Amino acid sequence: MFKKVCVAGAGKSGKAAAELLLRNGMEVTIFDQNESLDTENVKSDIKGGESVSFVLGDLSEEFLGGIDLFVISPGIPVDADFVKTVDKLNIPIWGEIELGYFFARGTIAAITGTNGKTTTTTLVGEIFKAYKDDSIVVGNIGIPFTEYADRCPEGTLVAAEISSFQLETIHTFRPHVSAILNLTPDHLNRHYTFDNYARIKFDIARNQTEDDFVILNHDDSEVVARRDLVKNAKVVYFSRLTELDEGVFVKNGNVVVREDGKETEILPLSEVKILGSHNVENVLAAAAVCYYMGIPVDIIREVTVNFLGVEHRIEYVRTLNGVKYYNDSKGTNPDAAIKGIGAMPGPTFLIGGGYDKKSEYDEWIDAFDGKVKALVLIGETAEKIAETARAHGFTDIVFKDSLKEAVEFCHENSVDGDNVLLSPACASWDMFKSYEERGRLFKEYVNELI
Repeated sequence: MFKKVCVAGAGKSGKAAAELLLRNGMEVTIFDQNESLDTENVKSDIKGGESVSFVLGDLSEEFLGGIDLFVISPGIPVDADFVKTVDKLNIPIWGEIELGYFFARGTIAAITGTNGKTTTTTLVGEIFKAYKDDSIVVGNIGIPFTEYADRCPEGTLVAAEISSFQLETIHTFRPHVSAILNLTPDHLNRHYTFDNYARIKFDIARNQTEDDFVILNHDDSEVVARRDLVKNAKVVYFSRLTELDEGVFVKNGNVVVREDGKETEILPLSEVKILGSHNVENVLAAAAVCYYMGIPVDIIREVTVNFLGVEHRIEYVRTLNGVKYYNDSKGTNPDAAIKGIGAMPGPTFLIGGGYDKKSEYDEWIDAFDGKVKALVLIGETAEKIAETARAHGFTDIVFKDSLKEAVEFCHENSVDGDNVLLSPACASWDMFKSYEERGRLFKEYVNELI
C-alpha cells in the first residue's frame, strides 16, 4: 500500500481522489500549476482536507523523491512536462479510473467509443439500478469513480463511462464487460493520430481475461479492423444492419441476442423512445452489455422501453410558433453532430462551432443533405467551418458573436415546421466551461423566447 501520494489537479476528479486516499489512511499532497490557487477553499471541499498539503507552480525532484504514487486528473496530458519528470523518476502514475479500480469491490461494465458513451452508460446504469438498488454510474459521465469505489459492497454493479483520456493512465483496470461503440477521429490535439487514439480506446480490454466480454460494433469498420487488439476477452458483436451468427442484432424489427445457437428476443424497436439510428446502436450496445453482465431480459426490456435519453443529446426543449428546438450540446465532434442533424425531422437551423480539436468538417457538411436552411456559427472554429462549407457548395452561413445571438437569429428567421438544433461539432471550452453549461444556456435562451 502506498503511504505518500501526490494528486495533480484540484478539480472535481482531484478532490474525489484526495478524499478516497484520505479515507484509506494515506498522506495527500495536491499539486497544481496555478500559483494563486485558493488552497483553503480546496481544503474545505475535501472531507478531511485539513490534513492535505499543497505544492503550487512547479514540482521539485526533491519533493518527488518522497512520493510513492502520483495521481493525475483526466484533463492533464500524459506528455505534460511535469508528468514526464515524474515518469523519469519511476514513480507510478495513475489516473482516477486506475485508483478507483484499486479500491473497488464491485463488478464493472465499462463503455467507451467516440460517440454514444453517455447515452449507453446512462441506459446501462438504469438497467443495473432496476436489478440491484446499490448499483452506481461513474466515470466520464461526471461522477468520479473514486467517489464511490471503496464504499460499495461486494457485488455492486458499476456502469462506467470511460474516455480516451482516462484510458491513458490505466494499468490493471479490468472490467468484466467492456464495450467499444465506434471510432472516428477525435481529440487529435491530444492523441496526435487516429491510430494512436483508436489503440488507446482498445486498451479498455487490455487486462480482460477469457472470463470477460468485450462488446464491439460490427457496423463500424474502424472497430472491426482492430479486433485483433483484443487479446483474451470473448468478443461479442452488435449490429443494426446485419443478422449475426452470434451476438446482439436487429431481426424483424426486434432486438435479439443469439448465443450458442439459441435466439432470445429482448425488445421491439418500435417501443424505443429515443430518436435516431445512432440510438438504435446505443440500445443494442446497452442490451449486449447488460445481457453479458447477467441481467434478466425482462428487466432490460422494461427499462429500455421507458428510457427517454440524456440531457444535452438531441434533447427536445420546446415548440414555439410551430418551430421545434433541440439541444445537442453533447455533439462535440463532427461524427456526433452528423447523428444530430440526421435525427431532425425536417428543415433545420443549425448552430455550430466552438473549441478547435483539430477536427475536419467535410463529412458533417455533406450530411446536411438539403436539410439545413442556415448554418449559424459561433466560437473559435467558425471561420474554419465556414471555409469547409463553402468548399462543399453550402453558402447559407451566418456568424454570431454569442450563443444567445445565434438563438435569437434562429427564432427571428424560422417558420412553422422548422427545427432549431444546437449541435456544435466542437468542444465548448472556448466560450463555456463545459458542454453542459453550453446546453443549459441554450435551453435558458430558448425558454426566454416569446
